[in-house]
Amino acid sequence: MPPTQAESVIKNIIREIRQECAAHGEIVSETLVAFMLCVARLLDSKNPSLDTIKMQVYFDMNYTRREEFLEEHHRVVESRLGSVTREITDSRACIREELESLYRKIVSYLLLRSGLGSPTDIKVVREATAALQSVFPQAELGTFLTLSEKDKERQLKELTMIVTGIRLFNRDCGKGGEGIDDLPAILQEAIPATTQHIDSQLQVVQDQAYRYTAILEKVVKNPLLSQELQPYMLKEALYNLRQYEIFLQIILSDIITCAQEVEMMIKQLGAQLEQLKMTVKSKTAVPTSQVFPIFIALSNLWTSFQDETVLISVLSNLTTHLEPFLGAHELFFPEKVMQDLLDRVAVKTDVCRIKEHMEDRVNPADFRNLEWLFPETTANFDKLLIQYRGFCGYTIAATDGLLLPGNPAIGILKYKEKYYTFNTRDAAYSFAENPENYIDSITEKAKKNAELIQLLELHQQFETLIPYSQMKEVGKHYIKPITMCESSTQTDTHLLPPTIVRSYEWNEWELRRKAIKLANLRQKVTHSVQTNLSHMRRENCSQVYPSKTASTQSLREGSSQVPRPQIYIAGLRGGQTKTTYGVKVNLTRGVDET
Repeated sequence: MPPTQAESVIKNIIREIRQECAAHGEIVSETLVAFMLCVARLLDSKNPSLDTIKMQVYFDMNYTRREEFLEEHHRVVESRLGSVTREITDSRACIREELESLYRKIVSYLLLRSGLGSPTDIKVVREATAALQSVFPQAELGTFLTLSEKDKERQLKELTMIVTGIRLFNRDCGKGGEGIDDLPAILQEAIPATTQHIDSQLQVVQDQAYRYTAILEKVVKNPLLSQELQPYMLKEALYNLRQYEIFLQIILSDIITCAQEVEMMIKQLGAQLEQLKMTVKSKTAVPTSQVFPIFIALSNLWTSFQDETVLISVLSNLTTHLEPFLGAHELFFPEKVMQDLLDRVAVKTDVCRIKEHMEDRVNPADFRNLEWLFPETTANFDKLLIQYRGFCGYTIAATDGLLLPGNPAIGILKYKEKYYTFNTRDAAYSFAENPENYIDSITEKAKKNAELIQLLELHQQFETLIPYSQMKEVGKHYIKPITMCESSTQTDTHLLPPTIVRSYEWNEWELRRKAIKLANLRQKVTHSVQTNLSHMRRENCSQVYPSKTASTQSLREGSSQVPRPQIYIAGLRGGQTKTTYGVKVNLTRGVDET
């Protein structure tokens, strides 16, 4: 029904009620009539649909994810310590009495922050004071008062962790630990008890949901029974049980996470205490650099134990407060009525329904424009966000709201970046023929049964009704599938001929080195060498005829000789005069004289 039409119908109803009241002499306003209608609706104690909506609102307002809860818990602890912290950091103590009072305040701060005992218990105070004096004597208060406010706060936190570690170590050695609860033992007992309680609740709710589902399936096959079952509101009761089951599974998942954390921390605690014992064993004095980090580690571990204790308590209380929202199912559906309705009906569990159709898989070749995901081809198959909380979308639309678990093994349909599972292969094929039609049908069904909006996670279709706890998740992208398949590609190593110039050198210093090498080679003598390729080879030789000496003889022997020049210069050694005069005498014989 369009919103304007619905508003018109409501206004007409209110107007008719007002006129009827006026006919009996009572003048009432339309606002009062609307208010009384809402009150009558809210006070209806025989309406499973209303119980489901109340359950959803309560869970949405009281459940917080683990990380956010611990962050908020630490913030609350810090805020509660604010006044005590300011009294210490703002102190201007000078005289002895004031310093002693300040020291007592520091001890109280340490106890409040650590949560190991009450500051009003004299035994606890004495033990904490003795531990503090061993690392921070009262004589050091003067130095502490000279620090800045941030440094004071930092030192107080550090002293708290060290004193906490000392007290935990003394408790393990049997020499202290007054007022310290055995949190590991408490958690090891509380977690299984809480888990067992939730498991038993889940078993009861699931068994009842399976019976409702079997009866509704019987109605689908025999429409004549629908009129008979209409007053019982069986589908609304099924929605109530399924929503409670989902909330319990969320809480159980958080408790299992707590159990894993506690198991890991118990091992770490034992290792830290053993290491500390080995460090201080038979020693009168131990360097602070060796023991202080271990004390701090012990304190952090114990804080984690405290966090897990508070978280388990909150989850346990949340489980207890959800039980009243189940409504009076026994009142609505007495055992005699249920037995009559279940006559000749096989009640199946969700696991049985899934196992029945494990082999009936979708053939992707039958669909050209749709993508189907399977476990062997999708890496993150189990992490995909399935629409309608994993229920079969086709069954919800085709049977006017019946909830049957989808079977991912049949194949997950990917449609417009969303993922859908189905109860059977035929349901998958029918939905895939016209997905938009079935999606719109489910949206219209949710308008009539408002509890389906949160139960089936239809918040995108109704954005104005998104729960507060999920407001931060609106902008986040869903997990996309990582598909896997065998593929191969082949390409040429070099599409183009290589253009690499091997002789190219960009480094200037390398070029200089080569130039110097070439310059040095010009001044070297070439020698022959023998290499691996030439050694052990035979020597090659060639044989030639040597040239013979030849001469000729003429009839007359003749020769010619040129005279040898002989020139003599006299007077070069000087004489009686200062000036030297030389006389050149040519003694060369004439040609005809030879």
